[in-house]
Amino acid sequence: MSLIDREQGAADVPSVPPAGSRRATPTVADVVRAVTAGALPVRITGYDGSTVGPADAEITLAVRTERGLSYLLTAPGDLGMARAYVSGDLELGGVHPGDPYEALRVLKDELKLRPPSLAEGLALVRGLGWERLMPPPPPPQEAAPRWKRMVNGLRHSRTRDSTAISHHYDVSNAFYELVLGPSMTYTCAVFRSPDDTLEQAQAAKYDLVAGKLGLKPGMRLLDVGCGWGGMVRHAAREYGVKALGVTLSRAQAQWAQAAIEREGLSELAEVRHLDYRDAPREQFDVISSIGLTEHIGVRNYPAYFRALGGRLRVGGRLLNHCITRADNRAPHRSGAFIDRYVFPDGELAGPGRLISEIHDAGLEVHHEENLRQHYALTLAGWCRNLVAHWDECVAEVGQGTARVWGLYMAGSRLAFERNEIQLHQVLATRNGPRGANGYPLRPDWSA
Repeated sequence: MSLIDREQGAADVPSVPPAGSRRATPTVADVVRAVTAGALPVRITGYDGSTVGPADAEITLAVRTERGLSYLLTAPGDLGMARAYVSGDLELGGVHPGDPYEALRVLKDELKLRPPSLAEGLALVRGLGWERLMPPPPPPQEAAPRWKRMVNGLRHSRTRDSTAISHHYDVSNAFYELVLGPSMTYTCAVFRSPDDTLEQAQAAKYDLVAGKLGLKPGMRLLDVGCGWGGMVRHAAREYGVKALGVTLSRAQAQWAQAAIEREGLSELAEVRHLDYRDAPREQFDVISSIGLTEHIGVRNYPAYFRALGGRLRVGGRLLNHCITRADNRAPHRSGAFIDRYVFPDGELAGPGRLISEIHDAGLEVHHEENLRQHYALTLAGWCRNLVAHWDECVAEVGQGTARVWGLYMAGSRLAFERNEIQLHQVLATRNGPRGANGYPLRPDWSA
């Protein structure tokens, strides 16, 4: 079936003028027909008045401006759509911008894309004008492409890592409070039941980490990439542990230290604005790394785990909690949308690579657990918070940034549900010269 005779509904604007008439400028509907196959699962309307797709579709897309069409044409795939959506040139109907999960699911499952033929492509370009293929400036929320980030140093240098972390985490502490809720925890929670509140599930996660580490009063804990100090404060408050957290985000460190003082935990807990590579080299009893490994770069795994192992006393335990690919064959680097709008320079490896690197750094792995379904539930909770506080979030960070977060969290939820990415906790020990590590014959925590 050709693009010009495929039926899309009675309300469609004709894509080809009558024989003998002057060829009209291609419409948005024409462009959509040229790059899709089969029936559309959504209704698409253009700034030019053209429409395509079923009139009764629950999900609608509106290309509001010529700039929006240029975004879509000059960066096919998720990057172009993200640019148009974040800038407000593309509107999604039938879903809330704080949780566009259903729209993403429908587009992923039911929209069939196809490359246009050479003749179709040339005809569209001639009709639209070559200037339509000049990329408009990206929205201000977009980070520079990887090659331009070289001005901030080589990939995963200290300066470049600091810039990347700031891009994501220094958005606004007030915004994070609205999205994350009272726990102020931006990592995967652990649900006993899907009916658990987000706060209950985050407390359960911290208790699970504490149990795996075997926390006891008087122990010294180092929490690298500590965020807003959730694990540090939990360990000090609930287990009497002397805890130090380090983070590359100055905004996180300031918020966390204020929370420590507010909760009266200053004698036990501290958070410093510090690179993990500069953390004290004194011997800690236990170390937790919750959500940092994603930022350090896969090639840096050996140095990273050696650095953590070198700060751990003999017999001490390390708990590494991080997102992974679903297998060891997937590319490490993230897609264009995540790299430009969410986690610049972020990298993920498969669980096998992760465990191998921990072993090769001289640590012994005792336990591994995949919590990917829990992360899908966590993201759904964050999206609910974003929806509930949408106006406040927009007032705090602007509509474009709020849209980025809704898109990113809903898309990530879908990816965890589909087993495209996973979340693994790996527990290891630093052994003595004859293999002694004090680890029990059976796990001494409750799952």
